[in-house]
Amino acid sequence: MSVTHAPVAADADVLRRQDPEMAEILLAEATRQASTLQLVAAENFCSPAVLAALGSPLANKYAEGYPGARHHGGCEIVDVAERLAVERAKRLFGAEHANVQPHSGSSAVLAAYAALLRPGDTVLALGLPYGGHLTHGSPANFSGRWFDFVPYGVDAETGLIDYEQVRTLARSHRPKAIVCGSIAYPRHVDHALFRAVADEVGAYLIADAGHPIGLVAGGAAPSPVPYADIVCATTHKVLRGPRGGMLLCGSELAERVDRAVFPFTQAGAQMHTIAAKAVAFGEASTEAFSAYAHQVVANARVLAARLEEEGLGVTTGGTDTHLLTVDPAPLGVDGRSARGLLAAAGIVLDCCALPYADARGLRLGTAAVTTQGMREEELAGVGALMAGVLRGRVEAKRAREEVRELATAFPPYPG
Repeated sequence: MSVTHAPVAADADVLRRQDPEMAEILLAEATRQASTLQLVAAENFCSPAVLAALGSPLANKYAEGYPGARHHGGCEIVDVAERLAVERAKRLFGAEHANVQPHSGSSAVLAAYAALLRPGDTVLALGLPYGGHLTHGSPANFSGRWFDFVPYGVDAETGLIDYEQVRTLARSHRPKAIVCGSIAYPRHVDHALFRAVADEVGAYLIADAGHPIGLVAGGAAPSPVPYADIVCATTHKVLRGPRGGMLLCGSELAERVDRAVFPFTQAGAQMHTIAAKAVAFGEASTEAFSAYAHQVVANARVLAARLEEEGLGVTTGGTDTHLLTVDPAPLGVDGRSARGLLAAAGIVLDCCALPYADARGLRLGTAAVTTQGMREEELAGVGALMAGVLRGRVEAKRAREEVRELATAFPPYPG
Protein backbone atom coordinates (compact mmCIF):
# COMPACT_ATOMS: atom_id res chain seq x y z
CA MET A 1 0.00 0.00 0.00
CA SER A 2 1.56 3.31 -1.05
CA VAL A 3 1.31 6.44 1.07
CA THR A 4 1.30 9.68 -0.89
CA HIS A 5 0.60 12.17 1.87
CA ALA A 6 2.10 11.41 5.29
CA PRO A 7 0.47 13.21 8.21
CA VAL A 8 2.42 16.10 9.70
CA ALA A 9 1.48 15.15 13.26
CA ALA A 10 0.21 12.01 14.96
CA ASP A 11 -3.57 11.65 14.79
CA ALA A 12 -5.15 11.17 18.21
CA ASP A 13 -8.07 9.29 16.68
CA VAL A 14 -5.68 6.80 15.08
CA LEU A 15 -4.12 6.12 18.47
CA ARG A 16 -7.51 5.65 20.08
CA ARG A 17 -8.41 3.00 17.52
CA GLN A 18 -5.01 1.32 17.43
CA ASP A 19 -4.09 1.40 21.12
CA PRO A 20 -6.93 2.65 23.34
CA GLU A 21 -5.02 1.76 26.49
CA MET A 22 -2.13 4.11 25.63
CA ALA A 23 -4.57 6.71 24.32
CA GLU A 24 -6.21 6.80 27.74
CA ILE A 25 -2.83 7.25 29.42
CA LEU A 26 -1.99 10.21 27.17
CA LEU A 27 -5.42 11.72 27.73
CA ALA A 28 -4.99 11.38 31.49
CA GLU A 29 -1.65 13.19 31.33
CA ALA A 30 -3.10 15.96 29.18
CA THR A 31 -5.89 16.35 31.72
CA ARG A 32 -3.40 16.44 34.60
CA GLN A 33 -1.36 19.15 32.93
CA ALA A 34 -4.42 21.23 32.12
CA SER A 35 -6.05 20.98 35.56
CA THR A 36 -3.04 21.53 37.86
CA LEU A 37 -0.33 24.19 38.16
CA GLN A 38 3.04 23.21 36.70
CA LEU A 39 5.69 24.94 38.82
CA VAL A 40 8.48 22.45 38.10
CA ALA A 41 11.35 24.76 37.16
CA ALA A 42 12.56 22.49 34.34
CA GLU A 43 9.20 22.17 32.58
CA ASN A 44 7.20 24.20 30.10
CA PHE A 45 4.54 23.84 27.41
CA CYS A 46 5.98 23.72 23.91
CA SER A 47 3.95 25.17 21.07
CA PRO A 48 1.62 23.19 18.77
CA ALA A 49 4.16 23.78 15.99
CA VAL A 50 6.92 22.14 18.06
CA LEU A 51 4.61 19.22 18.85
CA ALA A 52 3.82 18.88 15.14
CA ALA A 53 7.51 18.60 14.29
CA LEU A 54 8.00 16.00 17.02
CA GLY A 55 5.23 13.87 15.55
CA SER A 56 6.38 14.31 11.95
CA PRO A 57 7.72 11.81 9.37
CA LEU A 58 11.24 12.84 10.36
CA ALA A 59 10.80 10.44 13.28
CA ASN A 60 11.24 7.64 10.73
CA LYS A 61 14.64 8.75 9.43
CA TYR A 62 17.97 7.39 10.59
CA ALA A 63 20.61 10.09 10.12
CA GLU A 64 23.87 9.07 11.76
CA GLY A 65 26.56 11.68 11.18
CA TYR A 66 26.28 15.31 10.08
CA PRO A 67 24.70 17.07 7.09
CA GLY A 68 26.59 16.15 3.94
CA ALA A 69 28.42 13.31 5.71
CA ARG A 70 25.78 10.81 6.83
CA HIS A 71 26.23 7.07 7.19
CA HIS A 72 22.77 6.39 5.76
CA GLY A 73 21.14 7.20 2.46
CA GLY A 74 18.10 9.37 1.93
CA CYS A 75 19.24 12.17 4.22
CA GLU A 76 19.07 15.05 1.75
CA ILE A 77 15.91 16.50 3.33
CA VAL A 78 16.83 15.99 6.97
CA ASP A 79 20.18 17.62 6.18
CA VAL A 80 18.24 20.76 5.32
CA ALA A 81 16.34 20.53 8.60
CA GLU A 82 19.50 20.19 10.68
CA ARG A 83 21.28 23.00 8.85
CA LEU A 84 18.26 25.21 9.51
CA ALA A 85 18.34 24.35 13.22
CA VAL A 86 22.08 25.08 13.41
CA GLU A 87 21.82 28.42 11.61
CA ARG A 88 18.88 29.52 13.74
CA ALA A 89 20.72 28.58 16.96
CA LYS A 90 23.87 30.44 15.89
CA ARG A 91 21.87 33.54 14.99
CA LEU A 92 19.72 33.43 18.13
CA PHE A 93 22.65 33.16 20.53
CA GLY A 94 25.37 34.93 18.54
CA ALA A 95 27.54 31.81 18.45
CA GLU A 96 30.08 30.86 15.79
CA HIS A 97 29.13 27.19 15.99
CA ALA A 98 26.20 25.15 17.24
CA ASN A 99 25.63 21.43 17.60
CA VAL A 100 21.95 20.55 17.93
CA GLN A 101 22.25 16.77 18.16
CA PRO A 102 22.62 16.10 21.93
CA HIS A 103 19.69 14.10 23.20
CA SER A 104 19.59 15.96 26.55
CA GLY A 105 21.34 18.55 28.64
CA SER A 106 23.39 15.83 30.33
CA SER A 107 24.40 14.48 26.92
CA ALA A 108 25.58 17.97 26.00
CA VAL A 109 27.67 18.23 29.18
CA LEU A 110 29.17 14.79 28.55
CA ALA A 111 30.17 15.87 25.06
CA ALA A 112 31.68 19.10 26.35
CA TYR A 113 33.82 17.15 28.81
CA ALA A 114 34.78 14.69 26.09
CA ALA A 115 35.86 17.54 23.83
CA LEU A 116 38.11 19.22 26.41
CA LEU A 117 39.07 16.71 29.09
CA ARG A 118 40.62 13.33 29.69
CA PRO A 119 39.74 10.93 32.53
CA GLY A 120 41.40 12.03 35.76
CA ASP A 121 41.47 15.74 34.90
CA THR A 122 40.56 18.19 37.65
CA VAL A 123 37.36 20.21 37.24
CA LEU A 124 36.03 23.02 39.42
CA ALA A 125 32.22 23.19 39.66
CA LEU A 126 29.43 24.28 41.97
CA GLY A 127 28.94 21.64 44.64
CA LEU A 128 25.74 19.60 44.59
CA PRO A 129 24.58 20.85 48.03
CA TYR A 130 24.62 24.39 46.62
CA GLY A 131 22.72 23.74 43.41
CA GLY A 132 25.20 21.87 41.23
CA HIS A 133 23.92 19.27 38.77
CA LEU A 134 24.63 15.53 38.78
CA THR A 135 27.00 16.10 35.87
CA HIS A 136 29.02 18.47 38.05
CA GLY A 137 30.73 15.69 39.96
CA SER A 138 28.15 13.44 41.57
CA PRO A 139 29.78 10.09 42.47
CA ALA A 140 26.70 8.38 41.03
CA ASN A 141 27.25 10.08 37.66
CA PHE A 142 29.87 9.58 34.93
CA SER A 143 31.32 12.98 35.86
CA GLY A 144 32.20 11.99 39.40
CA ARG A 145 33.61 8.65 38.27
CA TRP A 146 35.79 9.91 35.44
CA PHE A 147 37.03 13.28 36.66
CA ASP A 148 38.42 14.81 39.85
CA PHE A 149 35.82 17.43 40.79
CA VAL A 150 36.58 20.16 43.27
CA PRO A 151 33.38 21.86 44.51
CA TYR A 152 32.95 25.55 45.20
CA GLY A 153 30.01 26.85 47.19
CA VAL A 154 27.89 29.83 48.17
CA ASP A 155 28.17 32.33 50.98
CA ALA A 156 26.42 31.07 54.11
CA GLU A 157 24.80 34.43 54.79
CA THR A 158 23.76 35.65 51.34
CA GLY A 159 23.41 32.37 49.45
CA LEU A 160 25.37 33.93 46.58
CA ILE A 161 28.29 32.21 44.83
CA ASP A 162 31.50 32.78 46.78
CA TYR A 163 33.64 34.12 43.95
CA GLU A 164 36.67 34.57 46.18
CA GLN A 165 36.48 30.88 47.01
CA VAL A 166 36.27 30.12 43.30
CA ARG A 167 39.47 32.08 42.68
CA THR A 168 41.27 30.55 45.67
CA LEU A 169 40.34 26.98 44.71
CA ALA A 170 41.31 27.58 41.08
CA ARG A 171 44.74 28.86 42.08
CA SER A 172 45.24 25.94 44.46
CA HIS A 173 44.02 23.07 42.26
CA ARG A 174 44.81 24.43 38.76
CA PRO A 175 41.80 22.69 37.15
CA LYS A 176 41.69 21.76 33.49
CA ALA A 177 38.17 23.21 33.32
CA ILE A 178 35.84 25.37 35.38
CA VAL A 179 32.07 24.85 35.16
CA CYS A 180 29.68 27.69 35.88
CA GLY A 181 25.97 27.00 36.04
CA SER A 182 23.41 25.39 38.28
CA ILE A 183 20.00 23.76 38.50
CA ALA A 184 18.94 25.63 41.64
CA TYR A 185 20.78 28.97 41.75
CA PRO A 186 18.26 31.79 41.28
CA ARG A 187 20.71 34.59 40.46
CA HIS A 188 22.65 35.53 37.35
CA VAL A 189 26.16 34.12 37.09
CA ASP A 190 29.11 36.51 36.66
CA HIS A 191 30.47 34.99 33.46
CA ALA A 192 33.15 37.67 33.06
CA LEU A 193 34.60 36.88 36.48
CA PHE A 194 34.61 33.16 35.77
CA ARG A 195 36.37 33.88 32.46
CA ALA A 196 39.02 35.92 34.26
CA VAL A 197 39.64 33.16 36.79
CA ALA A 198 39.83 30.53 34.05
CA ASP A 199 42.33 32.61 32.10
CA GLU A 200 44.43 33.16 35.20
CA VAL A 201 44.92 29.43 35.79
CA GLY A 202 44.86 28.32 32.15
CA ALA A 203 41.53 26.47 32.39
CA TYR A 204 38.70 26.02 29.95
CA LEU A 205 35.40 27.62 30.93
CA ILE A 206 32.27 25.51 30.44
CA ALA A 207 28.93 27.21 31.00
CA ASP A 208 26.06 24.89 31.89
CA ALA A 209 23.18 27.13 30.86
CA GLY A 210 20.46 24.50 30.75
CA HIS A 211 18.13 26.60 32.90
CA PRO A 212 18.72 30.22 31.84
CA ILE A 213 19.31 29.71 28.10
CA GLY A 214 15.68 30.54 27.28
CA LEU A 215 15.99 33.78 29.22
CA VAL A 216 19.19 34.48 27.29
CA ALA A 217 17.30 33.97 24.03
CA GLY A 218 14.68 36.47 25.14
CA GLY A 219 17.18 39.05 26.39
CA ALA A 220 16.14 38.56 30.02
CA ALA A 221 19.47 37.13 31.21
CA PRO A 222 23.13 37.78 30.34
CA SER A 223 24.63 35.49 27.72
CA PRO A 224 27.52 33.15 28.55
CA VAL A 225 28.42 32.80 24.85
CA PRO A 226 31.01 35.63 24.73
CA TYR A 227 32.83 34.22 27.76
CA ALA A 228 32.65 30.42 27.77
CA ASP A 229 34.70 28.06 25.63
CA ILE A 230 31.64 25.80 25.41
CA VAL A 231 28.05 26.50 26.41
CA CYS A 232 25.90 23.48 27.24
CA ALA A 233 22.15 23.94 27.20
CA THR A 234 18.77 22.31 26.98
CA THR A 235 16.11 23.20 24.45
CA HIS A 236 13.11 22.79 26.73
CA LYS A 237 12.62 24.68 30.03
CA VAL A 238 12.19 28.41 29.38
CA LEU A 239 13.15 27.99 25.71
CA ARG A 240 9.85 26.11 25.16
CA GLY A 241 11.27 23.63 22.68
CA PRO A 242 11.40 19.82 22.70
CA ARG A 243 13.28 17.92 25.38
CA GLY A 244 16.87 17.88 24.16
CA GLY A 245 20.27 19.52 24.35
CA MET A 246 22.65 21.66 22.33
CA LEU A 247 26.19 23.00 22.40
CA LEU A 248 27.50 26.43 21.44
CA CYS A 249 31.16 27.28 20.94
CA GLY A 250 33.68 29.21 18.89
CA SER A 251 34.88 28.03 15.50
CA GLU A 252 38.22 26.86 16.91
CA LEU A 253 36.49 24.15 18.97
CA ALA A 254 33.80 23.27 16.43
CA GLU A 255 35.40 20.08 15.13
CA ARG A 256 36.27 18.83 18.62
CA VAL A 257 32.74 19.46 19.85
CA ASP A 258 31.15 17.77 16.84
CA ARG A 259 33.37 14.70 17.16
CA ALA A 260 32.64 14.54 20.89
CA VAL A 261 28.92 14.29 20.11
CA PHE A 262 29.29 11.96 17.13
CA PRO A 263 30.83 9.44 17.07
CA PHE A 264 32.14 9.59 20.65
CA THR A 265 29.08 9.97 22.91
CA GLN A 266 26.07 9.17 20.72
CA ALA A 267 25.19 7.84 17.29
CA GLY A 268 21.97 8.46 15.36
CA ALA A 269 20.53 11.96 15.55
CA GLN A 270 16.83 12.30 16.40
CA MET A 271 15.77 14.25 13.35
CA HIS A 272 12.19 14.91 14.46
CA THR A 273 13.55 16.46 17.65
CA ILE A 274 16.11 18.51 15.71
CA ALA A 275 13.31 19.81 13.49
CA ALA A 276 11.35 20.74 16.62
CA LYS A 277 14.41 22.53 17.97
CA ALA A 278 14.57 24.55 14.76
CA VAL A 279 10.93 25.54 15.23
CA ALA A 280 11.59 26.57 18.83
CA PHE A 281 14.65 28.64 17.83
CA GLY A 282 12.51 30.43 15.28
CA GLU A 283 9.82 31.15 17.86
CA ALA A 284 12.43 32.36 20.36
CA SER A 285 13.74 34.94 17.90
CA THR A 286 10.49 36.94 17.99
CA GLU A 287 9.57 40.04 19.99
CA ALA A 288 6.69 38.06 21.49
CA PHE A 289 9.14 35.57 22.99
CA SER A 290 11.28 38.39 24.40
CA ALA A 291 8.19 39.80 26.13
CA TYR A 292 7.42 36.30 27.41
CA ALA A 293 10.93 35.82 28.84
CA HIS A 294 10.79 39.11 30.74
CA GLN A 295 7.33 38.21 32.05
CA VAL A 296 8.68 34.89 33.32
CA VAL A 297 11.21 36.78 35.46
CA ALA A 298 8.63 39.32 36.64
CA ASN A 299 6.33 36.49 37.69
CA ALA A 300 9.12 34.69 39.54
CA ARG A 301 10.02 37.83 41.46
CA VAL A 302 6.42 38.42 42.50
CA LEU A 303 6.04 34.80 43.59
CA ALA A 304 9.29 34.98 45.59
CA ALA A 305 8.22 38.21 47.29
CA ARG A 306 4.80 36.83 48.19
CA LEU A 307 6.23 33.61 49.62
CA GLU A 308 8.68 35.64 51.70
CA GLU A 309 5.82 37.82 52.95
CA GLU A 310 4.00 34.66 53.95
CA GLY A 311 6.93 33.56 56.10
CA LEU A 312 8.81 31.07 53.90
CA GLY A 313 12.57 31.42 53.63
CA VAL A 314 13.56 32.49 50.09
CA THR A 315 17.23 31.76 49.34
CA THR A 316 19.32 34.75 48.24
CA GLY A 317 16.32 36.91 49.12
CA GLY A 318 14.72 36.60 45.70
CA THR A 319 15.51 35.70 42.11
CA ASP A 320 16.87 37.10 38.84
CA THR A 321 15.57 34.20 36.78
CA HIS A 322 12.61 31.89 36.28
CA LEU A 323 13.32 29.78 39.33
CA LEU A 324 13.46 30.22 43.08
CA THR A 325 14.27 27.97 46.00
CA VAL A 326 12.47 28.29 49.30
CA ASP A 327 12.61 26.81 52.78
CA PRO A 328 9.17 25.88 54.17
CA ALA A 329 10.59 25.12 57.64
CA PRO A 330 9.42 28.46 59.12
CA LEU A 331 5.86 27.25 58.50
CA GLY A 332 6.56 24.07 60.42
CA VAL A 333 6.92 21.66 57.50
CA ASP A 334 9.90 20.07 55.74
CA GLY A 335 10.50 20.12 52.00
CA ARG A 336 9.29 16.63 51.17
CA SER A 337 6.13 16.98 53.23
CA ALA A 338 5.51 20.40 51.70
CA ARG A 339 5.80 18.98 48.21
CA GLY A 340 3.23 16.30 49.07
CA LEU A 341 0.80 18.79 50.58
CA LEU A 342 1.04 21.05 47.56
CA ALA A 343 0.71 18.13 45.14
CA ALA A 344 -2.54 17.17 46.85
CA ALA A 345 -3.69 20.73 46.17
CA GLY A 346 -2.77 20.46 42.49
CA ILE A 347 0.44 22.53 42.73
CA VAL A 348 3.30 20.54 41.22
CA LEU A 349 6.92 21.40 42.06
CA ASP A 350 10.22 19.84 43.16
CA CYS A 351 12.36 19.36 46.24
CA CYS A 352 15.96 20.54 46.27
CA ALA A 353 18.97 20.79 48.53
CA LEU A 354 19.29 23.94 50.62
CA PRO A 355 22.80 25.31 51.26
CA TYR A 356 24.03 24.73 54.81
CA ALA A 357 20.79 23.01 55.85
CA ASP A 358 20.06 19.42 56.77
CA ALA A 359 16.48 19.53 55.50
CA ARG A 360 15.42 19.84 51.88
CA GLY A 361 13.61 22.81 50.42
CA LEU A 362 11.40 23.51 47.42
CA ARG A 363 12.46 24.49 43.89
CA LEU A 364 9.84 26.08 41.69
CA GLY A 365 9.71 28.02 38.45
CA THR A 366 7.32 30.22 36.50
CA ALA A 367 8.03 29.26 32.87
CA ALA A 368 5.00 27.02 32.31
CA VAL A 369 2.39 29.16 34.05
CA THR A 370 3.69 32.21 32.16
CA THR A 371 3.25 30.32 28.89
CA GLN A 372 -0.36 29.85 29.95
CA GLY A 373 -0.74 33.63 30.20
CA MET A 374 -0.58 34.14 33.96
CA ARG A 375 0.92 37.40 35.19
CA GLU A 376 1.88 39.07 38.47
CA GLU A 377 -1.63 39.09 39.94
CA GLU A 378 -2.10 35.36 39.43
CA LEU A 379 1.36 34.50 40.78
CA ALA A 380 0.79 36.56 43.91
CA GLY A 381 -2.40 34.59 44.43
CA VAL A 382 -0.58 31.30 43.89
CA GLY A 383 1.96 32.27 46.55
CA ALA A 384 -0.80 33.06 49.03
CA LEU A 385 -2.56 29.79 48.27
CA MET A 386 0.66 27.82 48.74
CA ALA A 387 1.22 29.39 52.14
CA GLY A 388 -2.40 28.71 53.12
CA VAL A 389 -2.00 25.04 52.25
CA LEU A 390 1.31 24.70 54.10
CA ARG A 391 -0.04 26.45 57.19
CA GLY A 392 -3.08 24.13 57.18
CA ARG A 393 -5.48 27.06 56.76
CA VAL A 394 -6.69 25.90 53.36
CA GLU A 395 -7.73 22.27 53.03
CA ALA A 396 -6.55 20.32 49.99
CA LYS A 397 -10.01 19.93 48.44
CA ARG A 398 -10.71 23.65 48.48
CA ALA A 399 -7.21 24.46 47.21
CA ARG A 400 -7.59 21.91 44.43
CA GLU A 401 -10.80 23.61 43.31
CA GLU A 402 -9.09 27.02 43.26
CA VAL A 403 -6.21 25.58 41.27
CA ARG A 404 -8.57 23.93 38.79
CA GLU A 405 -10.43 27.20 38.27
CA LEU A 406 -7.19 29.09 37.67
CA ALA A 407 -5.82 26.43 35.31
CA THR A 408 -9.10 26.36 33.38
CA ALA A 409 -8.99 30.13 32.97
CA PHE A 410 -5.47 29.85 31.54
CA PRO A 411 -5.35 26.62 29.48
CA PRO A 412 -1.95 25.58 28.12
CA TYR A 413 -3.48 24.87 24.71
CA PRO A 414 -6.61 27.04 24.23
CA GLY A 415 -9.19 25.38 22.06
